[in-house]
Amino acid sequence: MRIKSNWFKPGKQHTPQELGGALSFVTWRIADNALKNTRKANFEVSVGPQYFAFFNEFLFFLIHVADRIAYQRLSADERAIFTGTLANRVAETQAENQSRLLGGTTAEHKQLFIDQVNQRGDGYADFDYGEDGPSFNFTRYLGYCMKQVMSEKDSDWIIDQMMSIEAPEAVEMVEKTIRNLLETEPRQARKRSGSSGD
Repeated sequence: MRIKSNWFKPGKQHTPQELGGALSFVTWRIADNALKNTRKANFEVSVGPQYFAFFNEFLFFLIHVADRIAYQRLSADERAIFTGTLANRVAETQAENQSRLLGGTTAEHKQLFIDQVNQRGDGYADFDYGEDGPSFNFTRYLGYCMKQVMSEKDSDWIIDQMMSIEAPEAVEMVEKTIRNLLETEPRQARKRSGSSGD
């Protein structure tokens, strides 16, 4: 999956709100990609409540991954603003989709999403996230949470799918995106291939 993770106008420092807002779009795309990959791997994720339960669970994981990366790169105040912005923007997008397809108000779905992000934070807080990324148990917790979402025939296999395939790829994309978004040096122009006509 290819993602655009550079600012349109490079070379200036961006606020934590801008960083969180930019990452929210990328995070949503990463979760969507994980859902598509999981379905292609013959896991059944039905349209409706299960679809959103899967999608939301993966988003909770990504938000906590981003928060841990922010802990390493931003001040405490910047991290709080960044993570708050990220969680709220992602929650708004999901709430709009859920209210349209499942009923209920956007405000209700958004509040439930935020409550669940905070609940999952209590779980992920027990596990390490170092310079090399999430610990085995951090990623396994995602698999455990996903096991509750899946049907009985898929629940035993989803942990391996998350730990071996979906989580590592997703973490790599979040790490790369944040690294690129924090970059303040202008990028070098790409070299054009082909003849110039001279």
